[in-house]
Amino acid sequence: MSRQRQVPGIENYGFRDGAAQQEQQELGGDSVCSLASSVGRVDVEAEIVDFGNTVFSKAGAGQQTAGAAGRQSYQGRKLKLMSVLQFVHDGVLYAELNEMLMHELAEDGYSGVEIRRTPMRTEIIIRATRTREVLGEKGQRIRELTSAVQKRFGFPEGTVEMFAERVHNRGLSAMAQAESLKFKLLGGLQVRRACYGVIRFVMESGALGVEVIVSGKARVQRAKSMKFKSGFLITTGRPAQMFIEKATRHVMMKQGVLGIRLKIMLPHDPEGKNGPRTPLPDTVTILDPKEDKPITQPAKGADEKAYSAPTLGAPMGGQPRY
Repeated sequence: MSRQRQVPGIENYGFRDGAAQQEQQELGGDSVCSLASSVGRVDVEAEIVDFGNTVFSKAGAGQQTAGAAGRQSYQGRKLKLMSVLQFVHDGVLYAELNEMLMHELAEDGYSGVEIRRTPMRTEIIIRATRTREVLGEKGQRIRELTSAVQKRFGFPEGTVEMFAERVHNRGLSAMAQAESLKFKLLGGLQVRRACYGVIRFVMESGALGVEVIVSGKARVQRAKSMKFKSGFLITTGRPAQMFIEKATRHVMMKQGVLGIRLKIMLPHDPEGKNGPRTPLPDTVTILDPKEDKPITQPAKGADEKAYSAPTLGAPMGGQPRY
């Protein structure tokens, strides 16, 4: 049984589907019916095409506006994603480079690294207490480090330069003091004596406070944690991020691994060499009072022109009321 396709609004065109037309031809149907069917199909298709063109032409302006807004939003999302990826890439680069230099320059007083990017090249500044050992003889060691970093991180040829910067006060460098404590413990010095020696040196260098925590198997089989503290330390808030310098090291001892965690609270330095330029939020500065100006003598006759205040309880220009 054949089915006739129903198109809304075009029921009177005598349109039949292909299966019905083929069935009619096989049964010897009239050729006029087949011609009418084909003509009706053409007319219906033409009307459908015209209807679709009208609809799409009316929606064209809206589609263009929506397309422009969509492209702008897509560009914004793309730029935001690129910035996030660049931020993650910079963080991974700093972490891996810091770990590499930490193992390579541990005995030379390594105190941190700074990466500066320019349109032409990438500058890597190594902070250390002994810059002569970092540079090497005639700059050979720094060139070897530059070549290793360039090959490891895939920088183009000649776009990476490394510099060595001397730390002004190694007593205020948490990394340098953690490395010093690590080598003291590896040398066999007692934990208590080594920690107090580091604390004394840091406090004499001008720090506001210092804290050293050593955990692990120090002398006995049972692990424990020892804390040594001196001075003033801030642990929360924005000042803790600005004034507190931290360092963590692991000491491979014979009986096990010792963990060292060191915190140093830097002092306020207006020049920014030994500490941050910004003072603590609760800092109160008492200024010196201004110098008193000498009292000048009034001119002659000025007392006659001076205004005399009325007496309490008396009207203006009158006698007091009692």
